[in-house]
Amino acid sequence: MFAPRLAFIDVETTGANPVVDRITEIAVLRVVDGELVERWSSLVNPGIPIPGNIQSLVGITDEMVAGAPAFPALAAELRRLLDDCVFVAHNARFDYGFIKNEFQRIGEGFEAPVLCTVKLSRALYPQHHKHGLDALISRHGLTCSARHRAMGDTEALFQFAEIVAGNFERSVLDAAIVKAMKAPSRPAGLPEGVLEGIPEAPGVYVFHGANDLPVYVGRAASLRSRVMSHFSSEHRNSKEAKIARNVQRVEWQVTAGELGALILEARLLRQLKPAENRQLRDAEGVFGLRYEPARKRGPVLLRESLNGVDPLAGTALYGAFRSKKEADAALREFAGLYRLCPRRLGTEPWSDGPCLAHLAKRCAGVCAGKESPAEHDQRLLKVLEGLRLKRWPWNGSVTVREAHPESGRVAFHLLDGWCLLGTVDDESALVALSSTPPPRAFDLDIYRILLRWLETPAGKAAVSVA
Repeated sequence: MFAPRLAFIDVETTGANPVVDRITEIAVLRVVDGELVERWSSLVNPGIPIPGNIQSLVGITDEMVAGAPAFPALAAELRRLLDDCVFVAHNARFDYGFIKNEFQRIGEGFEAPVLCTVKLSRALYPQHHKHGLDALISRHGLTCSARHRAMGDTEALFQFAEIVAGNFERSVLDAAIVKAMKAPSRPAGLPEGVLEGIPEAPGVYVFHGANDLPVYVGRAASLRSRVMSHFSSEHRNSKEAKIARNVQRVEWQVTAGELGALILEARLLRQLKPAENRQLRDAEGVFGLRYEPARKRGPVLLRESLNGVDPLAGTALYGAFRSKKEADAALREFAGLYRLCPRRLGTEPWSDGPCLAHLAKRCAGVCAGKESPAEHDQRLLKVLEGLRLKRWPWNGSVTVREAHPESGRVAFHLLDGWCLLGTVDDESALVALSSTPPPRAFDLDIYRILLRWLETPAGKAAVSVA
């Protein structure tokens, strides 16, 4: 077929991470010189509980594996079946990573040449977009006695291999096999199979380095593709090369869509402060500008915290800034455009006599008695109006529903006045949240995320008004 000895294999597991999760079922079809010579399968006691969503998907329960042998009892037989074989599996590095890590836990090494049938399908059928096992079963009319069970999936893979072996010339098949056996680029410190366990779904990922310190936080519409792109030598820049050298662990959280990923990314950036991300300032430091015209001396713009403020409460605050430097930069730009006095704005120390900008003919001269404070502030207030938070487009709260059809994940985000009131994953919880929502509390990161996202076609389409 593809090689003198092949072992078609599939494992079912408690989760997607071969370092922390465990195998619950293994099936092997051993093929020698194109002939199926041995079939073997077994449930495996993982020693840890199987999550409820995995039990629902696969059909393997804690009760089913309670009396099954643990991996050490199966290791010798499994090694015999895999001996001198090419390790063939769908998304093969995932299965290979679990087998390799299970052997490692009992103090044994395991190495084998690996052939991935996902990559093989992509190489032989580039005209098709999907190459998951469900797609192959449908496209090629494969028989699967039990989907998401180890032997059923392994039998489907063997049928696929028989079909392509008979349908393609040897030279074409050999070229595809070379691609299918190419190992993906990955950091030296990252265990085998971790990347292949990451789903092709929207979400947020975190790279950890030495001492488990967070190195980088990112988001993606397709987690696995984005994470793997960090380690591709073809597209790696100096920053990504540095990240790749340091990564020793990857964790990820799947979301129902882009908005959920944006919100989660902002929270994790503030919480973890990863070394290779631009550092966000704490939300507590965010402030707006209050206009105080009655002040006789000194600037008429005072800073006031926006953290936790209800943006719809009518508070006369202008702008939203993380630092005095950010606010001063905006005010200097406006001062130059509208001939405002930097002293009255607070960007230049207060003193008597004309300011430096007036001497350079960039200030109209409120500081030199050439215009009244009222005339000056009339222009200032027009400028400040442009700094106000954007008006909330709806009369009350709205709901954004996100759903990812392949992962089945759904999320409902309740929004009001540019504030996130909460996120839930079903409609009954949404009803409860909507009936007693928490107070609106301003968060600059959420405001900027919503401002951009709600202007996109996807954002506009996802909004529903209560």
